[in-house]
Amino acid sequence: MDVSSEMIHALLPVFLVSVLGASVTAVGWLEGVSEATASITKLFSGALSDRLGKRKLLTVLGYGLAAVTKPFFALAPTAAWVYAARFTDRVGKGIRGAPRDALISELAPPELRGASFGLRQSLDTIGAVAGPLLAIVLMAATADSFRAVFWLAVIPAGISMIVLLLFVQEPDRAAAGAEQRRLAGASSFGAALRTFGRGYWWLLVIVALFTLARFSEAFLILKASETGLAAAYVPLVLVVMNVSYALSAYPAGAMSDRLDRWGVLAAGAVLLIGADLLLAASDSVVLAMVGIAIWGLHMGLTQGLFAALVADTTDETHRGTAFGLFNLVTGVVLLAASVLAGVVWDRYGSSATFALGAAITAVAIAVAGALYAAGELRTQAPA
Repeated sequence: MDVSSEMIHALLPVFLVSVLGASVTAVGWLEGVSEATASITKLFSGALSDRLGKRKLLTVLGYGLAAVTKPFFALAPTAAWVYAARFTDRVGKGIRGAPRDALISELAPPELRGASFGLRQSLDTIGAVAGPLLAIVLMAATADSFRAVFWLAVIPAGISMIVLLLFVQEPDRAAAGAEQRRLAGASSFGAALRTFGRGYWWLLVIVALFTLARFSEAFLILKASETGLAAAYVPLVLVVMNVSYALSAYPAGAMSDRLDRWGVLAAGAVLLIGADLLLAASDSVVLAMVGIAIWGLHMGLTQGLFAALVADTTDETHRGTAFGLFNLVTGVVLLAASVLAGVVWDRYGSSATFALGAAITAVAIAVAGALYAAGELRTQAPA
């Protein structure tokens, strides 16, 4: 599904502006509203999956909505069609996100949980690399026909739905968990929140701090452009970052199963500081690209592990709600981080933006270290 989505999303802004006549401002609003909707929807879909006791149902619905929207991009006669399709696609992403992660946590053996989320993160990122590259190749093969590429994007989306429907099985918890699910369904959202232990809430604090330091990848593109990267090669920024991300996410997750997850996260945080300082000081494309590759490496060492820690610190009954809240926090804080980074960039320059990111990361490390030393960052669900 990621290959399919990124084939379209890599071309969509240009298609909207150059073919359908939309303004750049309208494109910005579309992306902002769509992503915010996805973050908010994840909270409710996660809680609903807890009440239903069924993760796959909502996962299928979310991926199904994304698959159904693909032909509408190809058929769109006006920008309004694209807006509707993009919004529906992001609603689907929101519906599937938390139930899917909860389903992964239940399908994966606990001793392989870090590796499982690392693998999911790697595959997600491989899609983010393969989709745009495939779109470039297909645009050349179809004489720059946006609509032809959008139609071809339907194929991997359909394959993903076949795999999900036929080969992904929900764990049979009927014997051991029927009463637990009944109680979960009877409880309110507030009651579900009260079941979370201190380890989960402190985890959200740490996640918020680290996310505040990890602003949008758009600033990596701007930095590379500032150092002299030609506009035609700007997509290489995300390719370099995502390749580094994809190659490191699974090994980092597997390592966290054998070692302490917080130790691996600390290594990722140190890498982020290094990437920020290098990007702040870089005045050449080569140095900027090295910093971007290190940034991707830090993503591989942190993002999948945060998801594994959510599973570690919550019980099965309310894990959908836990993932939904986790996704909401990261979405809102990432938006705030990107706004803050933009303001600092405009007022003080790019070096100040990345220096600020390094400083916030250092604060996050200090807070996490203090909480870890105090025994607050538990890696097991409360009894």
